[in-house]
Amino acid sequence: MVVNVAIYLVTCVTPAVVFWLASKTPAMVAALRRHGEPVPAGLPIERLAADLRRVRHALEGLAPGAPMVRRRATCQAYDALLVQACAALGLRHWLDDLPEGVERDVERLRVEEALRGAGLAVP
Repeated sequence: MVVNVAIYLVTCVTPAVVFWLASKTPAMVAALRRHGEPVPAGLPIERLAADLRRVRHALEGLAPGAPMVRRRATCQAYDALLVQACAALGLRHWLDDLPEGVERDVERLRVEEALRGAGLAVP
């Protein structure tokens, strides 16, 4: 009698378990595939390009009488975006190593030209 009940339970439960497993298989396979893919490290390059254009426009639009704090903060934000864009495209830069002054301004121009050469639309 116990054997017959066990056979009956297996017969009733097995199809439900098989269909449940079949419904979960695509999700498990997708999760395993996603696990092996690399995750991007930073912002998308399109976003970086848009931010570079926006901050460059803000930097050029500063009035001659603007506070020096605003001017330096905008310039530092622009340099940080240039550094992120260089990292995203694998370009070398020395913006972090150079002090404020003519050398850093020249390096900024060189980095902008390198980004243009790599295909990034920097004004």
